Amino acid sequence: MRATAGGDNERDRSSLDAICSDVDAYYTACVARHGATPRGVDWSCEATQGLRFVQLMKLCDVSAPFSLNDIGCGYGALVPFLATRFASCEIDYLGIDLSRAMISRARRRYAGPQRRFVVAAESPRVADYSVASGIMNVNVGYAREAWEDYVRAMLARMHATSRRGFAVNFVRATDDAEPDSDPATTRLYHTIPDVWAAHCERAFAARVDVIGNYGMKEFTLLVHRTSPVRPAH
Repeated sequence: MRATAGGDNERDRSSLDAICSDVDAYYTACVARHGATPRGVDWSCEATQGLRFVQLMKLCDVSAPFSLNDIGCGYGALVPFLATRFASCEIDYLGIDLSRAMISRARRRYAGPQRRFVVAAESPRVADYSVASGIMNVNVGYAREAWEDYVRAMLARMHATSRRGFAVNFVRATDDAEPDSDPATTRLYHTIPDVWAAHCERAFAARVDVIGNYGMKEFTLLVHRTSPVRPAH
């Protein structure tokens, strides 16, 4: 959120809280309707969900133990993926989600040693890496400018709580992309890689890799930190 004065900061915080509340309501309704399934987090199927995880995890050096924040973890689908694909790697996992209903399901299914889940809008800890799958993509009825302010805020939070870097995916804008001139309805947020890759390079002095060749109309950003995490005040 962009602000220059105390009053602006308060308004920006209020706007961000409103979006988070609406995102919470949207996904809580999804999981109530579809349960702990890909449809419950508004993905089409387990295969494409897993393909997204493959791209996000290209960020991580799995040759040594590491800690991982999963932002917008939903019902915890990344946990069994990690257990299967990186069984020999020690991963200290923390799942974070706005929805209490999601976190409740995640805890019942997957909570255990080095696997914790919290209800929050951002990670309460600094980890080696953070990943987020889909949290920027479903605009829950806001004007494009407001939604992009939300995206900036979420990227800044991920950067601030990631010691080595973070990864996030977006829906790629195409000629036949859904128009987003009407802010009254929930719809996909479409964008192009250059917009957010350049933002991360500029705002965080990061090195950014763009992955876009995995057979879907979307892309993944791997954002590598080049400076130490600033201590909290």
